[in-house]
Amino acid sequence: MNQSCEACGHLNAAGSRFCSSCGRPMNSAEEASTEALEPLGDGVESVDFQIPSTGAALVVASGHQAGTRYAITSEWITVGRHPDSDVFLDDITVSRRHVELSTNSTGHVIRDVGSLNGTYLNGERLGDSEVSLTNGDELQIGKFKLLYLVSSST
Repeated sequence: MNQSCEACGHLNAAGSRFCSSCGRPMNSAEEASTEALEPLGDGVESVDFQIPSTGAALVVASGHQAGTRYAITSEWITVGRHPDSDVFLDDITVSRRHVELSTNSTGHVIRDVGSLNGTYLNGERLGDSEVSLTNGDELQIGKFKLLYLVSSST
């Protein structure tokens, strides 16, 4: 059953934590605080960072979706808080349309598409240009840390 946003009235999918139209929490009582980022070295031993057998993947290393894998199977992938994003990161710290990944002749590149909180690659904030990704790169998108992993057979 869809639920209506108290702030703007937009109908959202059942179970949504944030309104896909205005970004406000769907239930402010449950969203009293923001989850703190954990350093990559703490508590990640329970997450399986196995490199995909073919191709490339993004693996969520921290955040409430830790351990979730997103296979990069198309030439263009969107990452954001919008429910139509290929990689849907449901948290207010993530812009609706945060970053885009695309494929070029050397592999994958990432580009921040005007996010409010910015995107960090290995601790460095991305500028306006595309940046090539290499195996093991760490992306920070909002409070999520994701690892970019590539199979050695690609």
